[in-house]
Amino acid sequence: MFISVRSKVISDTTGVHTEIPALLTPAGVLEPLLDYCLSRAHDRSLAWMAKVIRSVRMFLEYLQSNPAERDTYRLFQNFAQRLYTGSFDRETGLDPSGLCWSPRSPQDASHIVTYLTDFFDWLGEMRPEAAKVNPRYAGGAFDRLTDELAYQYRRSKAFLGHTWATNATPAATGTRIRAQRLPKVDKGEPPAFPEERFEELLVNGFNTAGRYDYRGMLITLLLHGAGFRESEPFHLYIPDVFPDPANPHQAKVLIHHPAHGGAPSDWRDERGQRRKGNRADYLAHEYGLVPRTELMDSRQAGWKGGMHDAAYYKQAYWFVPEYGKWFLQLWQLYLKQVVRIERSHPFAFINLKRGPIGAMYTLAQYNKAHAAACKRIGLTVSKALGTTPHGHRHAYGRRLKNAGVDKQFIRRFMHHASLESQEVYTQATTKEALAALEAGVRRLRDKHSSAPASFVLKLPSINFDD
Repeated sequence: MFISVRSKVISDTTGVHTEIPALLTPAGVLEPLLDYCLSRAHDRSLAWMAKVIRSVRMFLEYLQSNPAERDTYRLFQNFAQRLYTGSFDRETGLDPSGLCWSPRSPQDASHIVTYLTDFFDWLGEMRPEAAKVNPRYAGGAFDRLTDELAYQYRRSKAFLGHTWATNATPAATGTRIRAQRLPKVDKGEPPAFPEERFEELLVNGFNTAGRYDYRGMLITLLLHGAGFRESEPFHLYIPDVFPDPANPHQAKVLIHHPAHGGAPSDWRDERGQRRKGNRADYLAHEYGLVPRTELMDSRQAGWKGGMHDAAYYKQAYWFVPEYGKWFLQLWQLYLKQVVRIERSHPFAFINLKRGPIGAMYTLAQYNKAHAAACKRIGLTVSKALGTTPHGHRHAYGRRLKNAGVDKQFIRRFMHHASLESQEVYTQATTKEALAALEAGVRRLRDKHSSAPASFVLKLPSINFDD
């Protein structure tokens, strides 16, 4: 009934279009939601839009399965409760509503409610003004329905609170229920790739029948040796890599922001003059492309943001320096492979055998290649074990911490916007925690020299036959 689709939006006579996800209803595209996503396209990712659309779709599905409910306050609260409880009757296991929802985690349920809260807030503020300008703006049946829901939501907002689940009130009992919260637990072992297996992964894992996958090795070095997020290397252009002037045997790598990063220095106009512009301009003018963050197919690659080193790029800070040397050597070998291959894009990593030759290499392809490389050296592929690509960033952060690097520098090297962001990458392992306990025992015994070196528990004899 409600389907998430890809949409191409043309908003003026220039013909310039924006590709964003949209929600298709029986009455057509849900225009209020489309407008909301368009209004946030400049500062929100496609992944964020997809989550908003999913939340609105679930609410409309719930609304359609409960057409008799006229009390909008109760409707909002009951929807929030069903996120936590699911829609199946716990005694019979049946779901007459047809929703077939399993219970969501408290975090997921809270996120869904927050996405809807923000959408209804925006809708209540913006849509009435738009309707004044253009009376036809109200659109179809589902457009008018969401407008009415936003109005009713704003009327009930003082009672609902910031998120509806904070004071969920079941209609039958009138009992006030606090939002569900999971018990706090230690996150356990940080999922870092095992350092002692990294060189083996490069040399043997990315080697098939005597042929090295230099492309996979290079991306993995950027993650493990410089701490980049797994999607960031897919924005790299060939001119972004060059010998470091301060150390010609080491690679200097600058991964530019997909849209706001400076265009390559060799971009020239018809008179041979260097063109000024950013990477979005360059992609559009030279290739008719948008940044990979805006693509809605397998070529899409995210960009989380964080701190940039200059306007606007992130520099690779190799740790240890040998990784920068390895990268430059492998980069030169990789360039020999791709130098004669024609491309319809400027991105460094391309298809060499499978798929269209010269097309953009994708994150999904790399994840598959990395998993195969791990399996070749006998590693089980698991996020919990750190053997997925993101485990390399954890390994980089832990390596910096174990070397005693100051937190301010770790923030810079990992391109975090705040000091707190690095905590998940630098938390202690169970082995390190136990070692800290042993060191504490030694300090205690050194401080109190009269304390016994060992303790023996003496129990009276116990007769278990009594």
